[in-house]
Amino acid sequence: MAYNVLILGASYGSLLATKLLFGGHKITMVCLPAEVEAFNSEGARVRLPIRGRNEPIELNSRNLPGKLSAAGPGDVKPSDFDLVALAMQEPQYRSPGVRELLDAVAKSRKPTMSIMNMPPLPYLKRIPALAGMDLEEAYTNAQVWERFEPGLVTLCSPDPQAFRPPDEKANVLHVGLPTNFKAAAFADDKHNKVLRELEADIDAVTLDGQDVPVKLKVFDSLFVPLAKWSMLLTGNYRCITPSEPQSIRDAVHGDLKLSQSIYDHVDGIARRLGADPADQVPFAKYAKAAESLLKPSSAARAVAAGAPFIERVDLLVKLISHQLGAPSPEIDRTVDTVDLKLSEKIVQGGSGGE
Repeated sequence: MAYNVLILGASYGSLLATKLLFGGHKITMVCLPAEVEAFNSEGARVRLPIRGRNEPIELNSRNLPGKLSAAGPGDVKPSDFDLVALAMQEPQYRSPGVRELLDAVAKSRKPTMSIMNMPPLPYLKRIPALAGMDLEEAYTNAQVWERFEPGLVTLCSPDPQAFRPPDEKANVLHVGLPTNFKAAAFADDKHNKVLRELEADIDAVTLDGQDVPVKLKVFDSLFVPLAKWSMLLTGNYRCITPSEPQSIRDAVHGDLKLSQSIYDHVDGIARRLGADPADQVPFAKYAKAAESLLKPSSAARAVAAGAPFIERVDLLVKLISHQLGAPSPEIDRTVDTVDLKLSEKIVQGGSGGE
């Protein structure tokens, strides 16, 4: 069955959209005006490394069975869609136009899959150990999530590493690390049927008889998408230093023993919340992958570029750790560093508010 899918965001959104087009689905992406023009005139162009090939392949949405279009936030009606995917950064949902669209998504009661590192508050409320915690401080504007019914919201970990080449148009995405999207199931089986069918469509994709990487994997456990927290706290947020940003490799391998202690602490927090060890990624596997991550994380690059807000998974994990009675001095230190760098940008810019 062909589904009508609305995706908010055009970076990771275009990667998921392109994979879904192989199944003949109709995809509408909400993005900025320049992006709307680029996608509608030239389609999405996604470059993927393929095992056994020296050069990446390029997938062009115009050559795929489904249909892709792009629109502004005021030009779509969420009730017209079978599934909504939230693929913007968490701070963007407070923006004019996007905030109103998010309200319309909540009102439509359509199943909503978030493709963010920062889990939406309604998703966290599905985890009994978190349902009563005070976590709003970690969000740029926690009120944007108030209208969502928790069972209609799920989380998909954006594990693939992808970026837009700075010298190319907004419709071009280059995938550096072609790992999978990992989604937790919805509360309702009828919504999971949609996810499972999309999973199967993407899994079946081949080119010239060869498997195409970046799958959508659906798990019954709510904790599988949270496995990335250990990686984010060990590597991504520690790329932010009091001076210049460092690479993920350097953040992890600069002091491997310290990195493992942070990683293990966050894994332990997840297990206290209810995660099974099988839901998590071993530190050795992550450390090996980090050897090839030679650039600062997107969070570190955003802070260095002057962003007044970023996703604050670091602060979220700190709040959870403290409310569980298991604080980590290293995580607290990371949060303090990120706070300091963000406050510097707000002072330099004169205002970081709305």
